Amino acid sequence: MALKSERIKLADGIYLNLINEDKFKSNLLSFYIIRPLSRSEVTKNTLMSLVLKRANKNYPTSMELEKKLEELYGSNLSLGINKRGERQVIRFTMEWAKSSYVGEEYDGEVIGILKDMLFNPVLEGGAFLKSHVDQERENLRKRIENKINDKGSYAIERCIESMCNNERYGIYPLGYVEDLDEIDERLLYEHYKDIIRTSPIEILYVGRVDHRIVEAIKKDLNMERDEVITIPEDVLIDSVQTKNMVIDEMDVNQGKLVIGYRAGIHHQDSLYNPLLIASDILGGGPNSKLFKNVREKESLAYYISSTIYKYKSIMLIDSGINFDDFDKTCEIINQQLEELKAGQFTEEDIAKSVKSIVTNTESIRDSIFLISEFFFSQILSQDRRTLEEVIEDFKKVSKEEIVEAANRLKIDTIYFMRNKTK
Repeated sequence: MALKSERIKLADGIYLNLINEDKFKSNLLSFYIIRPLSRSEVTKNTLMSLVLKRANKNYPTSMELEKKLEELYGSNLSLGINKRGERQVIRFTMEWAKSSYVGEEYDGEVIGILKDMLFNPVLEGGAFLKSHVDQERENLRKRIENKINDKGSYAIERCIESMCNNERYGIYPLGYVEDLDEIDERLLYEHYKDIIRTSPIEILYVGRVDHRIVEAIKKDLNMERDEVITIPEDVLIDSVQTKNMVIDEMDVNQGKLVIGYRAGIHHQDSLYNPLLIASDILGGGPNSKLFKNVREKESLAYYISSTIYKYKSIMLIDSGINFDDFDKTCEIINQQLEELKAGQFTEEDIAKSVKSIVTNTESIRDSIFLISEFFFSQILSQDRRTLEEVIEDFKKVSKEEIVEAANRLKIDTIYFMRNKTK
């Protein structure tokens, strides 16, 4: 049976999306708060989210909240903060056991805890608790400072930052250390009130849909709102005026090479699926051109792959190499991309890539969280297709379309992390 979503407007800019799927042993409820990715508020949004997750009015300490969640059969509360194109998305999620296992009374209680987290925070003197803000500020400071310790992820982030340094997409989604000391408990609470009053909020529920659960979610959400902000469209760039070369010297044993390309193909464009398949043929796995030629044939890379960043139409080739192999690796990567653009791949290559993409897409059905993420992505993309229709569209892509999409790729930035002594 096809997965479908029922969409209900609860208030200005607040929508409930119900996905009736009864095969899991749990239910999942997520609140997605959507903001424009903005240098002036990105740090405040992250710190605010950490303070909100810590406790709420009814469970004013993290210990009390954790104890209550354990009593509710280990209900799991999670927070996600990331960027989807030029948006900062804050996700609060609760997953809990279905009522057929634990009793109907638990549904309303668990849903209430999640809603209290967003709408009934712990306050003191008309502001967030100073101790909570102080502690989460330091936690966030360490988290931002420690991003450099994961060299692979750091290299990708640095490439994006350099590639998009004059675009909102270049903003780091967790914020900046230099902003933290200016944010106190009162300023943060005023910012929180503005976020709740003006942000688009998408609520996604995956599980067995019944009247009790729907009413528990809807309760008290018909709130008064200020004018809800309009999230700007992602800015796509399809031409490259100046190519960038960025080198970081660090104490590392392995070079990190990340090459950024722009395609300028909107995710609603008919060439978007061909672009995904082109990227998979190029660097999607052990059957890809890069894996076979850069890693296996020439033994130049410890790992290598290519990835499409949907909302910005950017492709990144990410690899780990020896420092002295930089020039040769870049040369072979460019050669393989030119072969792709010239159509030097087979129908079998296409079939393997389509099968891989379809298999990954079909696996969404096996995860209650990925189902929620899929439907949220469809909302952001204004894409009304079902999961099954998305899968079928991949199977219709022709070789000519793949070549056309590949020829839109233009190199923008080469980032290389190397050892200080080299």
